[in-house]
Amino acid sequence: MAESTLPSTLDSAFEAPLKDQYDPVRLTSENIVPILELPLAKKLLGHNASYSDTIAKVARDETSYTTFVADQARTALQTPCEGLTSEQTQSQILHIGLAALFSFLQANVTGPPLEFNSADTVLPAALRADVPTLRAVRNKIVREWSVDGEAAYKLTPNPELFAVAKALLSDAGLRGAVATKTARMRVNFLHQKMLSEVTSTLQDVIYKDADELTKSELNPDEQSHFLLERAIINTYHGFDGKARADLDQACKARNFEFALTGQMGKRTKFQERDTSQLVVIAKSAGETSKNAEASGPKKLDLNDDTLLEAISFADKKSGTVQNELPTALQSVDPNDQPILNPVDSAILLAMASAITNTAPENGLTREETQPYATRVLEGGSSNWQIYTEALLVRSRVEGYRARTVERSVLQMQALVDQVIADTATDDSAAQQPSSEPTTFLPRPEKSESAPAASRLEYVWLMNFSTRWKLEAELAKRWVELGGLRTALDIYERLQMWAEAALCYAATEREEKAKAMVRRQLYEATGQDEDDENEQFEGPERSPLPADAPRLFCILGDIDKDEKFYERAWDVSGQRYARAQRSLARHYLALTPPELEKAEDAYRKSLHINRLNHGSWFAFGCVQLELQKWQEAVDSFTRCVQLDDTDGEAYSNLAASIMRMPEEEQKFEITIDESTGEETKIESDPYKRKREALAALQRAAQLKNTDARIWDNVLTVAASIPPPSTPFRDVITAQKRIIELLGSKKGEKCIDGPILAVLVDFLITAFDYESLLIESDSGPVVRTGTIPGQILSLIDDNVVPLITHSSALWLLVSRVEMFRHRPGRALEVQEKAWRAAVAASAQGAFQMGDEKPWLEVVRATERLVRDGYAKYGPMDREGQEGADGETEMVAPDWRFKARSAIRGILGKGKDFWVDSDGWMRLKELQNEVTGN
Repeated sequence: MAESTLPSTLDSAFEAPLKDQYDPVRLTSENIVPILELPLAKKLLGHNASYSDTIAKVARDETSYTTFVADQARTALQTPCEGLTSEQTQSQILHIGLAALFSFLQANVTGPPLEFNSADTVLPAALRADVPTLRAVRNKIVREWSVDGEAAYKLTPNPELFAVAKALLSDAGLRGAVATKTARMRVNFLHQKMLSEVTSTLQDVIYKDADELTKSELNPDEQSHFLLERAIINTYHGFDGKARADLDQACKARNFEFALTGQMGKRTKFQERDTSQLVVIAKSAGETSKNAEASGPKKLDLNDDTLLEAISFADKKSGTVQNELPTALQSVDPNDQPILNPVDSAILLAMASAITNTAPENGLTREETQPYATRVLEGGSSNWQIYTEALLVRSRVEGYRARTVERSVLQMQALVDQVIADTATDDSAAQQPSSEPTTFLPRPEKSESAPAASRLEYVWLMNFSTRWKLEAELAKRWVELGGLRTALDIYERLQMWAEAALCYAATEREEKAKAMVRRQLYEATGQDEDDENEQFEGPERSPLPADAPRLFCILGDIDKDEKFYERAWDVSGQRYARAQRSLARHYLALTPPELEKAEDAYRKSLHINRLNHGSWFAFGCVQLELQKWQEAVDSFTRCVQLDDTDGEAYSNLAASIMRMPEEEQKFEITIDESTGEETKIESDPYKRKREALAALQRAAQLKNTDARIWDNVLTVAASIPPPSTPFRDVITAQKRIIELLGSKKGEKCIDGPILAVLVDFLITAFDYESLLIESDSGPVVRTGTIPGQILSLIDDNVVPLITHSSALWLLVSRVEMFRHRPGRALEVQEKAWRAAVAASAQGAFQMGDEKPWLEVVRATERLVRDGYAKYGPMDREGQEGADGETEMVAPDWRFKARSAIRGILGKGKDFWVDSDGWMRLKELQNEVTGN
């Protein structure tokens, strides 16, 4: 790397034991080759003549070169070479492994081209005697990188470098120093990134080293580097919440302050007024200078007829949010921000990656990603590779916007061209494709480049991509833009046949996709494999390609045939988890679905990859369908442990808990220590419902706009009977449902029976007078109390929605009487009666249906007896007559009652004269008149 902590001479670098630091070894291109030519290196790599027999076995494909190097290292650790102590041997092995690792990254990620031939330097002469032998050795090395059925890119350049790094840093069993654990974590993470999908086997060992490093004593600078590096690992594995937590801690360790905020400014050329624009304001803690030399590839201009190249922010004094920023940021001009420390820039880019991985419904979208990359670009970066990564992040975001999509794809093309040019090799037996890639832009100039040391200095603090994955990403972008031919040219040049087949399948050319996949898996039917019309219906190839499990699964997806998934599973040695996931989805798609088989397939998949969140979720859903409640609880519990932000998983967890069979009543025994007396205490009979409610509350917190989840919260909370009912949860849920659905469903979104429970609790458990407190406007009920919340729910949310529900008006009437407001209670009773009559009028008076007629009769009886007769003679609240006497609620209540009865009798005379309901109304009429 740019700054070496090695002593001045190479020999003295290994005379002292390895320093116990997080990252003590910083190599430069000048000392990598000497390290790889050390006597111990030549011994480990097999250059000694005494290893001729073993090397011959490697050449004959009878043993693995990676295994050979690892065995040699283990032997050297047990029996140090002459002139070296055990500590010096371990230090040299670590340095050799790191030299190989840095060279591999330079050749495949960062550039510039290696200054040495890796095959000549690393491999013994017998393994590079001719081009066919060298290619066979390299192919064997790459095939051995397959883990759990996931294969690495078969044309990976300079694979012998990574083979040495993997053998020495991961497989040889180096022990002790923090640097050793760091190196092992890094080489395994790079191995993970080179595979087609995440594998549980590598994930376990990566996090094992990360956990051990967490316990190590690191200084603040080392701690921030480690936290940032672990955030990158968490993001790659989909643990966005953990990544954000690590980034927050890294910022604190570095005293780095930034804020995503709104600032007044103009985004378009024709914009006359300033509007709020998203911007990241950031400033490093150390000394920074705007005049620091920036470094990086060329940043392409937007050249749009509407959008500005960059947001033009108004003077900071006119901004509306400046005072809300941290003190250290309030003086920063958003139009001219200072250059950031490279590590701080890496933190912002890591934050952008974590946001991109987060679901949009959580509020973190692509719109919030771009300001992070923009801050790094517009502020400038003193590190070439970090600036390159910022351009890549911005191009990914801009690919989803119509006015920026052109720059997005051209910028990515420019970056791909730069990487390809910077990682080219003259090796005649190179694994990489020899043909030149398609390019639309001139080759980058030397001024746009940087030395290897600068590029590698912060590479582990970025979510870097290998050259072939970057090209594949560009091809995918072309597919999204409709450039199918360009994308296929890239895939075919890279010999990424699976991606090319998926590209054809996505454009409804499934036969072409199937033919391309079968060509890789089966022998030709005829004699000419180069014939485009050749059919590949012969026996399977031997050996099958390393990515055969994936190719078989693609065939299964196209043909919807389970035998291909089963073959993928067998070919992988029953380690390819995707085969079982695909098989499970196949069983679920059948009519009817074969749930038992799907469950078994998901179980096998999760046995291999225990950290696959999507599989745990689907597994739990299948178990719900099978009514295996306890198993579903276990699956969804594991699901939320992996992703604490999955609201659907929390909701399904609650559903599983609620459906479990009721347990027998249990008792807890407590013993008084002084007397020895035993006391039997009844356990909480509603424990299960409370657990379900807790899960639903978390789900509602994560999916705050999902009315279905809030309805479940309401139902479960209300199912716990008083006095144990969590009334606050009931009130909150009902209020939220009204807010979400009230404008569409009106009063139908109000749960009448549950609202009745709230009203009953209010009336029976409290005395209104005792709830009142004095305020400026007179006596009121304190809003923070449960009675206050119930009254607020009814006044502010329920009453404005009621239109046709007689039952809801009756509940409101009871509440008004609880408040000692009989006048208002009678008014509401009248509304309830009118609503009931209106709802039953057609059936009762036009169709002669007895059921609605009796509803009208009951509503009228209720109005007269529980309304007029009860409230009419009462004193009206808050009013007095002219002589100081209290006014009655309804002095003419008898007249109103008679009028209501006469009206109903008049409407019902065509159908209901002398019926039971008619006679009840007549009797009621006599009660009112006093006859």
